[in-house]
Amino acid sequence: MSELELHQYLPHLSEEALKEFTEWCVIDQATEAGFELIVDESRLTNLAPAYYIEELVDQFVKATRNTIAGGMAALAAGKQADSHALQGIAIVVDFISLYVKYLVPKGEKNLLPADEKLAQAGQEQFDKLCEIAKKFGVDLKA
Repeated sequence: MSELELHQYLPHLSEEALKEFTEWCVIDQATEAGFELIVDESRLTNLAPAYYIEELVDQFVKATRNTIAGGMAALAAGKQADSHALQGIAIVVDFISLYVKYLVPKGEKNLLPADEKLAQAGQEQFDKLCEIAKKFGVDLKA
């Protein structure tokens, strides 16, 4: 199993860390690729981290799945996330990280070949997850 396969690390992180990672995937990484989301903040206010994650993911998927690229990315991400057999909110975070990773090569701001952009997106996600984990006292590289 490659160290870049995030699903192996997600169960070791708090919901707060998973929330921060999800925000980064949906808002920063996807926006950088050209998939911008106008977040309905009123639906996120005062939600516990797990419900916040679910709502943010729902908003992003609804905004992006109406294209062939979005539909294919959702299908691939869902199938792969299901095979990881995670529990709880980690399932949703695994799905959204895969979904965004598969969307990135199709983004309008992509200038690299798809396989290179996919590898770069995966590395960016791993690096960001390690950074967030460290902030919450977990060393994923240990």
